[in-house]
Amino acid sequence: MLKMVDVYSDSPRSYATLSYTDITMIKATQGTWYVNPKCDVDYQAAKKKGKLLGFYHYCGGGSAKAEAQYFYKNTKNYVGEAVPAVDWESYQNASWGDSNYVRQFVDEYHNLSGVWPLIYVQSSALNQVANCSKICGLWVACYPSMNWKSWSIPKMNVPTSPWKTYTVWQFTGDNMDRNLVNTTKDGWRRLAKATKAKPAEKPKKSEWKKKAGTFTLSQSLEIHKSPHIESDSIAKLKKGDTIKFDATLQGPKRLWLRQPRANGTYGYIVARDKYNKPLGKIK
Repeated sequence: MLKMVDVYSDSPRSYATLSYTDITMIKATQGTWYVNPKCDVDYQAAKKKGKLLGFYHYCGGGSAKAEAQYFYKNTKNYVGEAVPAVDWESYQNASWGDSNYVRQFVDEYHNLSGVWPLIYVQSSALNQVANCSKICGLWVACYPSMNWKSWSIPKMNVPTSPWKTYTVWQFTGDNMDRNLVNTTKDGWRRLAKATKAKPAEKPKKSEWKKKAGTFTLSQSLEIHKSPHIESDSIAKLKKGDTIKFDATLQGPKRLWLRQPRANGTYGYIVARDKYNKPLGKIK
C-alpha cells in the first residue's frame, strides 16, 4: 500500500513534498466561489519531487452540476495526470444529507473529463453516496481517535459497504491528514485516466414473424396502409369486428398485425398500443 498526504491552503508547504509519502492530494476548489491559491504551488512542487498526484473539490452544496463544471474548469490541466476526488462533508455544505448530490456531481464531472473521481466521505455517512459505489472509488475517513499523530497504521475495522473495500483510507486528520492507499503506483496512474464509455447497443431491427390467426377488436380501430400509426387509413372497424392476419411485427412501441387483402396487398392494424395495452383478442 502507498502513503498519501492531503493538503490545503493552510497546510505547511513542506507537506506536499514529504520524503516518506508516495502521493500528494491537494484541495483545488470549493463550491463555485473558491480556488485554493496554493493548489498549483503544491502541485508543481510535488510533481518536481516525483510524487503521484491528486486534486479534490470540496462540496458547498449549491448546484451539483455547476460545482462539477467549476471544478473541471479550474483543474482541467491536471486531468489525465492526477486523480480527481470530490470531498463530501457536513461543514459549509448546504446539501448535506442529500443522497443524490454526489451522484449528480460525479456524472457531470465524468461527462466533462471522462474520469470518475474518488469520493471522500466519513464512514458514518456512506449511505449518502452509496449510489456511486459501482462507478467511483471510495476515499473513506475513519479514525481510531482524534489524537493519532503517527503514520503507524491503526488496527481497526473500516466500514466500506456498499463498496467491497476502500481505495483510500484517511486514518488521521489531526496535525496532518494521513492516508493509506490500497493500490500500486501503476494502479493510481490508471485511476487518473479517462474511461471509455461503453458503446451503445444498436437497436434490433424489427422483423415480421409469420403467424396466422384472428384478431377481435375491443374498441374501434383503423386498418393502415403501412405499419405506422400516422399512415393513411384503409378502413375503419368497430368494436367486435374480427379480421384475419398472417404475420406480426413487434415495433419499438406497438404490436402490429398484417392483414392479407385483395390483389396481394396488405393492411396493418395495431394489436397492442405503446403502453403494451391489448386492443383486442388474438386467437
